[in-house]
Amino acid sequence: MTHKGNILYVLLGTCLTMMFSCQQPGGNTTGSEYMPDMAHSVAYEANTYGYYYNNRWGTEDELHKMVQPRKPINGSIARGATGGSVGFTSSMSQQGISYQANGAKPYYYADTEDERIRATNEIINNPYPITEAGLAKGKNLYNIYCGICHGEKGDGGGYLVRDNGGKYPVQPANFMTDEFVAASNGRFYHGIIYGRNLMSGYSDKLSYEERWQVIHYIRSLQAESKKLVYSEKANTLNSIDKPASLIKLEAAATVSVDTTKVETIN
Repeated sequence: MTHKGNILYVLLGTCLTMMFSCQQPGGNTTGSEYMPDMAHSVAYEANTYGYYYNNRWGTEDELHKMVQPRKPINGSIARGATGGSVGFTSSMSQQGISYQANGAKPYYYADTEDERIRATNEIINNPYPITEAGLAKGKNLYNIYCGICHGEKGDGGGYLVRDNGGKYPVQPANFMTDEFVAASNGRFYHGIIYGRNLMSGYSDKLSYEERWQVIHYIRSLQAESKKLVYSEKANTLNSIDKPASLIKLEAAATVSVDTTKVETIN
């Protein structure tokens, strides 16, 4: 075989290698690329649109449709969605697991009058204790989202219905009335989720923990109007919501009792 023949075979082999090493995807094959160096992902990546003409199934439009966010199945709970229902902060739980509340906690009540009544009757306890930090956060959120209608004092005299704030077709609720003071926490929470009458819902603006902080602050306004106490140290407004200091005392007492039992056994 001559030198020219060797060169011809080498060139022919190189061309064949290049032809078969770079294949387009289709059918039951993902295709291939010569020395991809892991630069391109073959798999679909959720919520990430990165079309690459090689190593992809289908067309660019099909990929764009495939990577769109999907609605979760019923009952799905996002990471951190429990919102710190036990503990003193959103980053603490009874098990010592750190997480951040994100407002994705499922709510199993529909936007109907019957479901509103059911939520009012069934949702009783505020899952968060009364803390000074929580009341301060609740006040800030209330003044941003609620005060413009319900008033800074919660008496229904917000800017939109007084002074030169403009005309509002419906009188906002007065939280200082005996009806609302006696109302369950569920009545407030359901109203925040879906709204009421001309008021729209705020579930997309307030996280799970923030909704309960706002409710705590409304309770503090009610207590102030009746010259009662609603704080981290004491609650004379109702017997439902627990001050953080009381929970700490109860926890300390429980530890003390358990220690006494151990010493007695020994």
